[in-house]
Amino acid sequence: MTAPRKLGFDTLQIHAGAKPDPATGARQVPIYQTTAYVFRDADHAAKLFNLQEVGYIYSRLTNPTVSALAERVAALEGGAGAICCSSGHAAQIMALFPLMGPGCNVVASTRLYGGTIQQFSNTIRKFGWSAKFVDTDDLAALEAAVDDNTRAIFVESIANPGGYITDLDAVAAVADKVGLPLIVDNTTATPYLTRPIEHGATLVVHSATKYLTGNGTVTGGIVVDSGKFDWSASGKFPSLAAPEPAYHGLNFHAALGGMAFTFHSIAVGLRDLGMTMNPQGAHYTLMGIETLSLRMERHVANAKKVAAWLEADPRVDFVTYAGLASSPWHDRMARICPKGAGALFTFAVKGGYDACVKLVDGLELFSHVANLGDTRSLIIHPASTTHRQLPPEKLAGAGAAPNVVRLSIGIEDADDLIADLDQALAKATA
Repeated sequence: MTAPRKLGFDTLQIHAGAKPDPATGARQVPIYQTTAYVFRDADHAAKLFNLQEVGYIYSRLTNPTVSALAERVAALEGGAGAICCSSGHAAQIMALFPLMGPGCNVVASTRLYGGTIQQFSNTIRKFGWSAKFVDTDDLAALEAAVDDNTRAIFVESIANPGGYITDLDAVAAVADKVGLPLIVDNTTATPYLTRPIEHGATLVVHSATKYLTGNGTVTGGIVVDSGKFDWSASGKFPSLAAPEPAYHGLNFHAALGGMAFTFHSIAVGLRDLGMTMNPQGAHYTLMGIETLSLRMERHVANAKKVAAWLEADPRVDFVTYAGLASSPWHDRMARICPKGAGALFTFAVKGGYDACVKLVDGLELFSHVANLGDTRSLIIHPASTTHRQLPPEKLAGAGAAPNVVRLSIGIEDADDLIADLDQALAKATA
């Protein structure tokens, strides 16, 4: 018997999770705008609640439109399952929730989005969790930061804001050595540029708000489970590998194997935290993903052209784009992100903080917004906005120094973007 053909990325981004609606024949995934679902009988209801049968109970847990999105992203990432939730920040909490407990910590990269640093530095302490921040290029320091209470290592594949590329293979080797899951935020790269599971990641998180949807219309998050981690090996993950009191004593790993994390996140995480993605948002994201590879190709091509122009401009101190041959991460890009370094990077403006503010105010095509991954080109000054909650000593470490602006390059004509930057730099550095 011939093995089924393995579908390519461009095919999966259109077809994974999507079949003609059995009731109507609708070809596009319908928006199932419903709260609850009728059970066939009492026995059917009991099997659903016992996880003996897969189906729909209540839309805080599962919804057909949302499930189609979860299946599609899991397929693109090469994962066993996925959970969709209300935002990228929600996805981060959902990823940690089955792993953590009071007194536990996560070891995280210093190169993270400012909102994530805030969430990990302060907000998760209210759960009794904590975070240790380490430069993940220092593998010895990374391993040394792990203690008996560490439950995960967290990095971004392409870090926001500077476009730094994490050596996923090396970090995964450390995680494997210490017996911990590696969680990778793949928002900026998307599965088109890199698939972290292939580099050793256990869980992958996304802000679907960004490139997956691609047009600034959705707030959503996704957690993809590789299905490969042995939750029972260390005794550190009782929610997954011991009787779970939050679900009538079920041992999820013993009962569900590689799908333990996915089912726990639905049956307990979404049930009790309520971080649910709405079906209309899932529908928009499904439509956005259909053109993901086409958009990412243009995003990368434009980013390379704009970054090269900026690097050559005397009004600019430096550019952080890993797609430039001068970048210290350029060689790493070829191994981790062979299709390109994404479209997010920073550059430093001569004239410092004040020049950055004038630049932002002088642009006409670039939109000044707190978002990235849009078809439109976007700009922000992190030190005064997304990273302003960080103390000065942490700003530089996060790639958000006062003289730095962040660009998210869209899919417009690159020459028009360069012209807009040129006239705004002239005003900013006059």
